Amino acid sequence: MDFLLPDFTPAYPEIFLLFMVCVVMLADLFAGKKNRYLAFYLSLLTLAGAALVTCGVASSDIRYTFFGMFVGDAMSDTLKLLIYPTVAAVLIYSRSYISARGLLRGEFFSLSLFATLGMMVMVSANHLITLYLGLELLALSLYAMVALQRESAIATEAAIKFFVLGALASGFLLYGMSMLYGATGTLQLPELAKVIQSGKADHEIFIIGLVFVVAGISFKLSAVPFHMWAPDVYEGAPTAVTLFIGSAPKLAAFGFVMRLLVEGLGDLVADWQGMFVILAVASMAVGNIVAIAQQNIKRMLAYSTISHMGFVLLGFIAADENGYSASMFYVIAYVLMTLGAFGVILLISREGFEADKISDFKGLNQRSPWLAFMMLLVMFSMAGIPPMIGFYAKLSVLQAALEAGYIWLVVVAVVLSLIGAFYYLRIIKFMYFDIPEEVQPILFRPDVKVLISLNGLAIVLLGMFPQMLMGLSLSAIQHSM
Repeated sequence: MDFLLPDFTPAYPEIFLLFMVCVVMLADLFAGKKNRYLAFYLSLLTLAGAALVTCGVASSDIRYTFFGMFVGDAMSDTLKLLIYPTVAAVLIYSRSYISARGLLRGEFFSLSLFATLGMMVMVSANHLITLYLGLELLALSLYAMVALQRESAIATEAAIKFFVLGALASGFLLYGMSMLYGATGTLQLPELAKVIQSGKADHEIFIIGLVFVVAGISFKLSAVPFHMWAPDVYEGAPTAVTLFIGSAPKLAAFGFVMRLLVEGLGDLVADWQGMFVILAVASMAVGNIVAIAQQNIKRMLAYSTISHMGFVLLGFIAADENGYSASMFYVIAYVLMTLGAFGVILLISREGFEADKISDFKGLNQRSPWLAFMMLLVMFSMAGIPPMIGFYAKLSVLQAALEAGYIWLVVVAVVLSLIGAFYYLRIIKFMYFDIPEEVQPILFRPDVKVLISLNGLAIVLLGMFPQMLMGLSLSAIQHSM
């Protein structure tokens, strides 16, 4: 029997990244403690190389490999090309922070790259097993990153909570997938969709499996009521790791939902739509209301994330190309805002001091007007104030939900968004109108100043001219469905 080798071309970026992770680990091993920055520069080089390889193999056609388990299409290429600069920005923002806390080690960078590899597999998965493998590679890397600061009791506690609840969610997801397999006899997402469309399988088994799958996905999105891990992990993890958890994985989670629910279970849309309505309303309500009571800014941003994921679900509820592209646009906007917010927190933090309390931002304008202005842009954007990107992101998902006939849901979302504006504007009040508790100026590297400036510029320009990014999102969805 002849064994035909699969076409490795669509998977070249993943193969390159895996090879470079080995190079980073070996280089760090032989470089020793004196050349710790070698792993940092090699990681950035790896991400740049992966972006070049992805551009090189990108095609307008949909390409399958590994016997249909892996797909290369416009959506996967677009999401990968967004994941690389996001991870690179996280590493640059985190450089001084992890150096001051003894985390500037090969483990941090190799785990970051392994997590990136997991995200890449998730967005290119065309098979239930491939989806699960990508998800677990990402999750296991994140558990280890949270626990890297071994002498910190709060970080260890956060890692244990994250691991236990993550394992529970993975169990839900795996059980749901096994139910889908039992009902259809296939693990291929396109074949799964065909069986559902034919109506030959037992609908009740599908619904039971769907409930477990949606529960697992909701945990990864930190949607209510599966959000309980987010505030504790955001607060307990080193801020650099919190930034990583809150940014790039959300892009992968969007790809995961698109692959599994839209492409695989698209004909069950009437069933998962109703679940998403409940999840969206609960997430927006709990996220925005509970965030008001928070005094720790990382916990506040965790609840902010929960509310933003509620808005992302609005696009999926619309269940059409415009809705999915609006959700993709929102996720990209959210990632930009998260990078800016945690970037400022990392820059204010220093050795022996974590800028994790809201009171630490008092009088920031007097200490560093530029950082205060960048944080102001981020807070305005998160609150949905024009002309920031956050305004257009909310407008696009609300418009998609409105066109789908969910008028009451749009009204609820707008009211909860207005409530949420309070805690964002409170940060601005602290920065510009309160007396600083410390007077020493904040010093940071020129490359980080350039990055935070570009971050702020992107938030403004993409809000003023959103057509390009919205067009990119719509094109990626249209050419993948």
